[in-house]
Amino acid sequence: MRRLTKKKALTLVKELDAFPKVPESYVESTASGGTVSLIAFTLMAFLAFLEFFVYRDTWMKYEYEVDKDFSSKLRINVDITVAMRCQYIGADVLDLAENMVASDGLKYIPVNFELSPERRLWHMTLLHIQERLRVEHALQDVLFKTAMKGAPPAEPQSEDSPTTLNACRIQGHLYVNKVAGNFHITVGKSIPHPRGHAHLAALVSHDTYNFSHRIDHLSFGEVVPGIISPLDGTEKVSAESNHMFQYFITIVPTKLNTYKVSAETHQYSVTERERVINHAAGSHGVSGIFMKYDINSLMVKVTEQHMPLWQFLVRLCGIIGGIFSTTGMLHGVIGFLVDVICCRFQIGIYKHLKEVPLNEQPNSETMIPPENDAQ
Repeated sequence: MRRLTKKKALTLVKELDAFPKVPESYVESTASGGTVSLIAFTLMAFLAFLEFFVYRDTWMKYEYEVDKDFSSKLRINVDITVAMRCQYIGADVLDLAENMVASDGLKYIPVNFELSPERRLWHMTLLHIQERLRVEHALQDVLFKTAMKGAPPAEPQSEDSPTTLNACRIQGHLYVNKVAGNFHITVGKSIPHPRGHAHLAALVSHDTYNFSHRIDHLSFGEVVPGIISPLDGTEKVSAESNHMFQYFITIVPTKLNTYKVSAETHQYSVTERERVINHAAGSHGVSGIFMKYDINSLMVKVTEQHMPLWQFLVRLCGIIGGIFSTTGMLHGVIGFLVDVICCRFQIGIYKHLKEVPLNEQPNSETMIPPENDAQ
């Protein structure tokens, strides 16, 4: 009984076979079929090779949500060189609530405003990258992927004597409240004031004013090496002593999660404006560099994603099965058309023979009467 049950089960399974085997004696190999198979296998291998590169690639996913973190501090990373001596200028931050933020984290380093040939080459390269970023926004994804964790490399110190240094490099960071504010560099050191703050500019001669500057780096939030900010590499040279440079910055909080780094940083957009201070002509103001920033209420989450393995296998099976089925159908259609054309050609040949009269047949041919007539 058990053997009969097993035989019935095997018979039932065989009847459900969706892939019946054809005996080799019933299969006929042709040159056209071999050619189509060779083309199909080559195309399969090529597309599978390309699909593997697609599987290895990653892309950036952007998500937007409301930034609910208002209690934390915002870090401002500064590296600006001004064409004035360090004792003549001061930098600080005044936020929207008229609170002056201490600039203890900033260092004033005497340097030369002119760059060395090596640094000038790097500066020109950075400007070229900035131009491409303004045109090709997809390059920002490449920068996100190449970002790394850790401090940026230190730059070599200047070997010139302090007496020949004509500029001041303001470098460091500040922690401010997450409200709109104004980071500025102007004449004189800042001092606290009951109504805000003031700068001791009365002791500095107007002949020493020169707010030509170069922004090597300006970013907000955690420093992520490899990320290029919009103002990095900006250089402004002024021929007038009394000159005001203004930068209106909109900051967007950003959470960056890639396979190399996970950081909370900030992106920003900037609008520039500059003018010469001439009170006689009605152009009033204070000479200096003013960066007025505001923080967006939306936060951007940038995540690096990768194609899952199961999706890669499904796409690979689709490529192989699709090419196999398509080439098989094309081979069958082409073979059918060839057979039809050949048959019509042969029919045309025999049609002419059928139209020949019987009395014109050669004498050597003998007409065989039909079977009914013979009877």
